[in-house]
Amino acid sequence: MIHDAFADFAAACPRNRALMGLDFGEKTIGVAVSDLAGMVASPLETVRRKKFTLDAARLAELVQGRAIGAIVLGLPLNMDGSEGPRCQKTRAFARNLSGVLDLPIGFWDERLSTVAAERALLEADTSRKRRAEVIDHVAAGYILQGALDRLRHLRG
Repeated sequence: MIHDAFADFAAACPRNRALMGLDFGEKTIGVAVSDLAGMVASPLETVRRKKFTLDAARLAELVQGRAIGAIVLGLPLNMDGSEGPRCQKTRAFARNLSGVLDLPIGFWDERLSTVAAERALLEADTSRKRRAEVIDHVAAGYILQGALDRLRHLRG
C-alpha cells in the first residue's frame, strides 16, 4: 500500500524488519537497505533499468533475500517543493511496484541526495569511474537514512 503522508507510512512499517530505500531514475534504480533495527542505511546496488517486469523481479529478489518490511522511495521534488514530471514517473513506478510487492511504500523528499552522495564520494577521493558506478545506490542510502531518522523520531 502506498502512503503519501510519512506518518501514515511510519504507522504501517513493521518493527524489527529491514527497510529498503530506492532512488528511482531514468536509467537506474539505486538500492539501499537498513539493518533490522532500522538504525543504519547501507548502499546495496544499482539496478540497471530494462523493463518494469525485470526491474520489479530484481527488487522482489532483494526484498525476499533480506526480509524487507517496507520500501522508501525517493520523491524528486523541485527545489520550490512542487512536483514535476519526474515525481509523476516516480509515483507511477510506486503504483506499479505496489501491484507486485505487498509492502508499505512511502515517499521521502530526495532533494539534494545525489549532491550529498557526490560530495561524500569526492571527499573519499573516489575515482570518476567508480563514482559513476555507485552514485545511485549511495544516494539511495542518503534517502533511506533520512527516512530512518524520521521514523525513529516519530516512534519516540
